[in-house]
Amino acid sequence: MTDGLTPDRMRTITAFVDIEAPPPEGEPTALVLFGTNRIRPAEIAAELHHRGLAPLIICTGGINRHNGINEARTFHRFLLDHGVPDGAIRCEDRSANTWQNVLYAEPFLREALDAGLVITAVCKWYHRRAVHILKTLVPAIGAFHVITWEPMLAGRAVTRADWPLVPGGSRRVVREWEEVSRRVAEGSLAEVRLVQGAWH
Repeated sequence: MTDGLTPDRMRTITAFVDIEAPPPEGEPTALVLFGTNRIRPAEIAAELHHRGLAPLIICTGGINRHNGINEARTFHRFLLDHGVPDGAIRCEDRSANTWQNVLYAEPFLREALDAGLVITAVCKWYHRRAVHILKTLVPAIGAFHVITWEPMLAGRAVTRADWPLVPGGSRRVVREWEEVSRRVAEGSLAEVRLVQGAWH
């Protein structure tokens, strides 16, 4: 679905929505897993925890409208099943969208910041709203990082190169670009910028 999207426009949109900004190698951070019905964020978190790089993991997400699972509790169970101790996990399990993911997880984010931990979001590579909402609702967040993953739609990965060709991929990525641009311009989302590998 590339109607009206020139190659230059596709590159511009991709560059805008791509939020990848991992923490420096070997630096422990607190992870916040944005709600989804995919288990990939929990896989990333478990791996980093066992490498000593995720001392605190914040799971977010309420009931998924597509399959009825509780996203945060599904993450939580996966982490426990993969050897992450319960004391390292926090759960926000009632949110219905990205704004609520952050709003309801705010006490856990503040706990991480009070402990001197930098925040690292774990979300889809094009989930640009997530970084703006983190800064909007937790202005004291300081510099923070993002580890991303590629979701599957219609059996295909939505990648940085192929998103215009994936059924549903184009709609989601373009919507992210349009909505975030509009909301920043109108002032309902804080501005953020990527500087030396971190979001500010």
